[in-house]
This record gives sequence, structure tokens and C-alpha cells, in this order.
Amino acid sequence: MSMRVNGFSGMDIDSMVKSLMTVKRVPLDKLSQQKQTLEWTRDSYREMNSKIVQFNDKLAKLSKSEALNTKKSTVSGNTTAVKAEARADANPTAMTVEVTKLAQKANMQTGAGLEGATLNTTLEQLVGGSGSAQDTYELHINDKSVTFLKTDKLSTVIARINSEVSTVNASFDEVSGKLTITSKEYGKDITATGQDKTAKPSSLTTLLGMTTNAAQKGEVKVTSELGGTKTYTTDSDRLTVNGINLTILQTTGGTPSQITTQSDPAKAVETIKSFVDSYNELLGLMNSKVDEQKYRDFPPLTDEQKKDMKEDEIKKWEEKAKSGLLKNDSILSSTVTSMRSVISSNYKELSEIGITTGQYYENGKLYIDEAKLTEALTTNPDKMLSIFTGSLSDPKSKPIFSELSSELDDTLDLFSKKVGTSKFDTNASMNLKTESIMGEQLKEYNKRIFDMERKMTNWETRYYKQFTAMEQAMSQLQSQSSSLTSYLQ
Repeated sequence: MSMRVNGFSGMDIDSMVKSLMTVKRVPLDKLSQQKQTLEWTRDSYREMNSKIVQFNDKLAKLSKSEALNTKKSTVSGNTTAVKAEARADANPTAMTVEVTKLAQKANMQTGAGLEGATLNTTLEQLVGGSGSAQDTYELHINDKSVTFLKTDKLSTVIARINSEVSTVNASFDEVSGKLTITSKEYGKDITATGQDKTAKPSSLTTLLGMTTNAAQKGEVKVTSELGGTKTYTTDSDRLTVNGINLTILQTTGGTPSQITTQSDPAKAVETIKSFVDSYNELLGLMNSKVDEQKYRDFPPLTDEQKKDMKEDEIKKWEEKAKSGLLKNDSILSSTVTSMRSVISSNYKELSEIGITTGQYYENGKLYIDEAKLTEALTTNPDKMLSIFTGSLSDPKSKPIFSELSSELDDTLDLFSKKVGTSKFDTNASMNLKTESIMGEQLKEYNKRIFDMERKMTNWETRYYKQFTAMEQAMSQLQSQSSSLTSYLQ
């Protein structure tokens, strides 16, 4: 509100206008409070959306068989040649592994012509000076062409090959004086071509005297404790036998590697405990929002009200004003019911493995008997895990992880339509789409507030004009009265 200078009439125009405008501002303040409540409610929804997306992402990770793997492989004998990792479907049959030949990636390598060179050596220096060097050299490799200047250092050559040819890695060993270009993938040969030696630019492979070595297959001999031996050829350093992922590190020589596999439910127990903790956390948060007390006598504060309050008083007031914004919310209430229904439909199986719900007033909170769960995972892991991830023998099964994820997907869809949130963003500060129910409501509030503020400005201007005119009339009357008094005297 603008300040005006009072005239000679003694009228306090500013105070009078302010008093009148205070009454006029009541509808605007209420509108602003309603808008603030809507914004706070959107923020509450956005927080819930973030928590649900995080939980859904966790369900996706937990659904992978490795997260619930109850098998563990151990390597004895030659422990440096082979690494073994059991999958969930691993066969417990012991195996003896002999690596007779390693798979090799295709590569190009210089001969003995770069002894004494360093990473700072230029191509020009490699051929004995500028007199015998071409201005440019070109590398044609795997359908890519890279052109180098004679002044480029070997460090530049390597860096450009690595950045411009995505299928290879280049390196230079100053000790041996060898530059090597290696395929990034096993089993993929390197194709390199060079132009005629009399043409310009000249071939870099010709300059460096590089030879190409084709990819080679590896050979691994596996003997089962049940009898029989099989030799596998592999294009890479990995091989899977009997559900066990083998990583081939080196040849075994005369000492083979012994692979044994046994039940180890520790990882699966931790995975299920992690799921239960996250489930309880999300369900508890939703229940708290749905049941949170609402203080109707604590609307959002106006700017004028905040001027007369201390910071701590404002904080406590707003805590009550923000409480209960999602009380009895239909979306959250429905989601809580759906989540508990998924658990209830599997309750018999869950209770058999040590997972139960608490008292009725705990609203579906889950508890774990870890000893009972560990025993179930040890004695019959496939049956137990099918409760969470589904059964391969029953395609119609409804595992807990996928059922919960489906229900929460529906919730996220409803949030997106109502609030403008994202089904994939875990950030609680995510931008909200305006094309939503609450987004449109916010636009309407902004329009109404803008229109009302314009009216407030017009009213204020009109009041000042009216009081100014009144003051001028009174001043004129006072002047006339003084003149008349002087005349009569």
C-alpha cells in the first residue's frame, strides 16, 4: 500500500485507507490461504509419489533371481584360475575344471620398431624427422577413419583412437615399446585397411608396422563328480555350466579347480528382511498420512499475520496447518487396502515361512521369525521363493513382488492424473506437470488472485482520491471560515 502525505485537515488518510482495505482484503486472504493449502497438499502427494516409486524400483531389483539366490559356489584347488558364482538354479553336483586355453580378444600390435619411444614421441620422430615424414597419417579400423598430423604425440594418437573408435582400446607400453589396439569384445575381429604407400595420407598401420591377430577361442574341460568329461570352447572369459557362472582368469596348468555348490540362504534372508522393512516403512507412512489429525482452526498464515509473530510461533502454527492434508485420502486409503490384500492372499504361505502381521492396531505391519525363514530357505528354497517371484511351473501364479508392483503402478497413475507427478522420478522435488487436476486448480487460483489484486489496487486508488478530495474541501472551507472571521472582526 502506498503512503500518502496527510494534509492540513488533520485527517490520517493512510490509517483510514488501511482500515478500509483490511476489510476488503479478507476475501483475497482467504483465496491465498486456499491456494497455499493446495500447494502444500500437492507437495504431500509428491512426497508420497517419490516413496512409492522408490519402493517399486526396489521390488524390480528384488525380483531378480540373484537377489534371492540361496546357492553358493566355492572354488578349491587352483583358486586363481577360475572364479565361480552360483545362480539360483545352480546344480549342486561338484565339478573339476581345467582351463587349457584362454580366449583371446582380437588385437593389432607393433613389432619391435618403437623401442625408446615414449608417450611424448611424435609420429614425425618415429620416422627420423620431418624430411621423411608425411604431413598426415590415417588409420582405417572397423569402418572408422582417424587422421593424425605428423606432429601428434603417441599420447594424442592413443587418446583419439579411444575416443573416436568405440569398438577398440588403444594403449602404449613404454617398457616394451609396443602400441596395442585391442577389440573391446571377445570373438569380434578387427578389420584394418591401409592406403597405397605412395598415396597421401599414408597409413598409420604401415608407419608403425602393426600386425593384426584374430580373436581366439578358449578351451575348458569340465569333469562331473557323477562321471563324464566335456570340453567347452568359449569366445570369452565366461562360461556357464550346471547353473554356475565361471569366470576364466588363467590356465590351470597341472592343478585343476574344484567347484562345489551348497545351500546358503544368508543372501535371500537379507533380501526378504530388506523387503519387509521397506514394505513396513511405506505402509506406515501411508497409514500415518490417512490418519493424521487435521487442525481446521489453523489455516495458512497471511503475510500480515506473520509480521506480528515470532519465527518459532510461525513454525509451530504451520506444522498444525500442514497436518492432515491427506487425511482419509481416497487414493492412499485404497492403496493401503490393496497392499494389505496382496499380503492377505498369501498369508498362509507367508506364515509357514515365518512372516506374520502384528496386532490389528498396527494396520498390517509385517514381522519376521528369522530362524523359521532361514530353515524354510534351506529345506525348500524354490517353493518358498515362488511366493515372492512366481513359480516357473505355474504361469498363473501371482507372486507378491509383481502383485504389489502392479497395485502401486495404479496408484502412480492416479497421482499423475491428479497431481502431475511422474511414475519414474524418485526425487521428492520433481517438477509437476500443469496438465493435471490440481495443476488446473492452481491456475484458476492464480487467475482469481490476480484479478482480485487488481481490484484491490483500484479500490485503494479510489479511496485515496475520495479522501484527498474531502481533505481539499475541508481545507477550502477552513480557509473561507478564517477569511469570514477576519472580515467580521
